[in-house]
Amino acid sequence: MKKNNLLVFTFSIIAIILGVTLFKQFDFKNLTFEKPALAVVYIIVFVFSVFAIIKNSKKQS
Repeated sequence: MKKNNLLVFTFSIIAIILGVTLFKQFDFKNLTFEKPALAVVYIIVFVFSVFAIIKNSKKQS
């Protein structure tokens, strides 16, 4: 049980950091990212971490 909580905590921290980073890099005036290639990598990892959080929370229910 503690291992699942540690995974959820770790993926939560990753998701928060990447979410803030993506928000800072997005240019709302032109609707583009400053570094599009890096933004794609950030989005993939962000989606994976959110998916892992949701998957583990459904297991515990």
